[in-house]
Amino acid sequence: MKILNLVLLTPLLYLLVRLFIFEDVNDPIKYIYTLTGVSATVILFISITFSIIKEKINLIKYRKIVGLYGFFYALLHLLNFIGFDAQFDVLFIFEETIDKPFIYLGMIAFFIVLFMALTSSKILFRKFNKFHKLIYIALVLIIIHWLMAQKSLEFTSYLYLALCIVVLMLRLNKLSIKSNH
Repeated sequence: MKILNLVLLTPLLYLLVRLFIFEDVNDPIKYIYTLTGVSATVILFISITFSIIKEKINLIKYRKIVGLYGFFYALLHLLNFIGFDAQFDVLFIFEETIDKPFIYLGMIAFFIVLFMALTSSKILFRKFNKFHKLIYIALVLIIIHWLMAQKSLEFTSYLYLALCIVVLMLRLNKLSIKSNH
């Protein structure tokens, strides 16, 4: 478990080293957005792949901690927007959220992931576990949020998008097979 925590903290450590030791980042706010957003997305996608591969490698016991780290990076992403970009200006935050569809899609996805994090304890999970399937809606919103935020898409962007779509399709296919039995 310590190794897993260290691996999941690697993006944050990398971010801090680049910002405060090497000081080689031209646009820190954009860099924080990119690193925290990508980290949150990748980690959340990894958490749903545990269900896909559980017959071959059972990693389900790690799904909760991985999902919580995904939430952690999503929270850092949002705090970057609120603190550094908007400088705690509530009116600016509200206007940006309303004016830019990619921001309100990101906000909706964040609140879904927040709900999941808040209901991830054993007691609350038993009560709200059906709602945890909303992660698939959140992940679709996250992909759309990410695509809309890009100025231009590169080859790696398409590769990343294709991988996300494949993982989502595999998981949704598995869910539909499970519900038919």
